[in-house]
Amino acid sequence: MSFRLKYKNIDEEKEIPKENYTIKDLLDELELSAQTMVSKQNGELVIEDTVINEGDEIQLVQIIYGG
Repeated sequence: MSFRLKYKNIDEEKEIPKENYTIKDLLDELELSAQTMVSKQNGELVIEDTVINEGDEIQLVQIIYGG
């Protein structure tokens, strides 16, 4: 079972390593903070507790702070 990950210059198929693998699990694996990322699953904004399913496209977008 796999999904497509898009983040910065990454665009690759990744295996789903376990049952009920969530956006938070993915962020932890990539050493990214949920507080600085926006996550999309198949084009829709999702929260970090969202489970990643076979064939999903997950896009991670870095939040830019400034003033």
